[in-house]
Amino acid sequence: MYENALIHETSPYLLQHAHNPVNWYPWGEAAFEKARREDKPVFISIGYSTCHWCHVMAHETFEDEEAAEALNRDFVCIKVDREERPDIDGVYMRACQAMTGRGGWPMSIFADADGKPFHAGNYFTKAFFLKLLEAVIEQWKNNREGVLSQSAHVAEVLNRTKASGESDARYPSRDYIVSMYESGFDEEYGGFGGAPKFPSPHAMMYLMRTAPRMAEKTLRAMFEGGMFDHVGGGFCRYSTDRYWLVPHFEKMLYGNAWLAAAYLCAYEETGDEFYKNVALRVFSYLESELMSPDGGFYSAQDADSEGEEGKFYVFSKNELISLLGPDDGERFCERFGVSEEGNFGGKNILNLIDHPDTNGHEDELAARVYEYRKSRAKLHTDEKRLTSWNALAAAAYAMAGRITGGEEYTKKAEATAAFIEEKLTSDGVVYAGIGGGRRMGAGFLDDYAFYIYALLEIYEATLDEKYLNRAAELAKAVCRDFWDAQNGGFFFSGAQNERLFTRPKETYDGAMPSGNSVMAYVLSRLSLLCGDGAFEELSKRQNAFMDAQSMKRPVAFAFYLCSRLPARKIICVTRGKKPPKGVRVRSDWAFKLAAEGGEYKIVNDKPTYYVCEGELCYPPTNELE
Repeated sequence: MYENALIHETSPYLLQHAHNPVNWYPWGEAAFEKARREDKPVFISIGYSTCHWCHVMAHETFEDEEAAEALNRDFVCIKVDREERPDIDGVYMRACQAMTGRGGWPMSIFADADGKPFHAGNYFTKAFFLKLLEAVIEQWKNNREGVLSQSAHVAEVLNRTKASGESDARYPSRDYIVSMYESGFDEEYGGFGGAPKFPSPHAMMYLMRTAPRMAEKTLRAMFEGGMFDHVGGGFCRYSTDRYWLVPHFEKMLYGNAWLAAAYLCAYEETGDEFYKNVALRVFSYLESELMSPDGGFYSAQDADSEGEEGKFYVFSKNELISLLGPDDGERFCERFGVSEEGNFGGKNILNLIDHPDTNGHEDELAARVYEYRKSRAKLHTDEKRLTSWNALAAAAYAMAGRITGGEEYTKKAEATAAFIEEKLTSDGVVYAGIGGGRRMGAGFLDDYAFYIYALLEIYEATLDEKYLNRAAELAKAVCRDFWDAQNGGFFFSGAQNERLFTRPKETYDGAMPSGNSVMAYVLSRLSLLCGDGAFEELSKRQNAFMDAQSMKRPVAFAFYLCSRLPARKIICVTRGKKPPKGVRVRSDWAFKLAAEGGEYKIVNDKPTYYVCEGELCYPPTNELE
């Protein structure tokens, strides 16, 4: 059996390649020094352990001796886990998009010995890849000046920074932004555009407060399709078709946490129990499949089992009839669109597209199917516990506690925050996560920003000021270590992180909101809650930066749009600074308790609210609308 330098790593993705015939190196100076010493280009392969097409390229190419021979002879080969090193992934994703117009995983990068890329792509078949290696090495040997010129040009382009500056242009109105969403909205099936379709939970959060028809249509359609696992709960990563029927089957912690938050926002706005029930089923999935026994949540579950994408999730009709019996089996199959011919390679993805659901509850027979499904095969679980993704889970649980009144969800949020605090912070530094029992390096902007966001959500659920104070403390650290004083905005890598050939800022909101969007949100809330002029000034500067980044296409910055929605500042004055019974803080409030004294007086011997919105403050009142 082959063995390479990845055998000493802890990342599940790297360990999946530790026995490839390719002489892989982990990211580090040793690999680049070897490239300089041997005068070879570097091949960098980036992916993650639950990525279906990463598995396909591994089996076709990286496990193949002919391909390995070519790679080992002419290149120094590096494997990177994008979830463990999002900074490396982000830099090369930008390069890949700049050079090819597209991105995704697996990502295949050819670079010089300084790490500067000169060619990029994604998945390649073995035959094409071998021809590509031949072409690249021919250029490296015979046109070195052109190759290095290309890598220098790419680095220069990526290093250009767009300053916030001052602009006379007026930010697009809410009506204009909504019209942009409407122009791409699928009126029949919800969501935006054609195939593939992505869930975009932060867009749903924004639209629930600005154009709820589109959000509600989409949230219901996503649940009713096959993207939601009607047996085990939770959502798969995205839909490969327009109908939300056939998913890309991997399940991610961040996607499920963020979708739970979107459904909770819908419940808060509408009071419809359907949305709450879907969110709670997501939490059930997280707790049954991704919760670590010693704190926090694992990262993801694979799309593949026994080498086939989706095999774990699909059923034949006869299989279900045999399991459940003729009567229950027929009823179950009718409800979930199961037929003899199937809808996915002769098998069936369970769905409710033809039988829309109105309550979001689990089917009574699903538990039996769930136990049976687990006995057929086992999914690979990536057991990394990432700070940023766990912070999103903590935030979603805190929202559930605040919006539904369920104390058990608030306690789960607090427990997840305690895990982050105890295991993933030390001496003022937030770390990126834990993998293989070993703490990763210093965290990136997302780790800090998402954790601050979670702390603010927990504060709003508990009104315990220790969470607000910790959020403020970490926000100051972010402004110290990540802020670009010259051009505005926050770099993805901070003072504690490795310096790569470029230092990008992530601004647009993809599958997750960007760290810059989240920082815009948390600085805005901290300025309202803390009464700190420094936070108010930083919030204005961050908004100026994000306005400049997002003005041309604001719909690509959905969570930043959420941060721009109006919020009411509410000071609640009570004796003893205790929260009044029955008050549930809303998402569009910045709510803080205060003791009587100074400018804050108790009126009518009842809890008294001092409310400000925008530039207007209202007279004190004993009732909240």
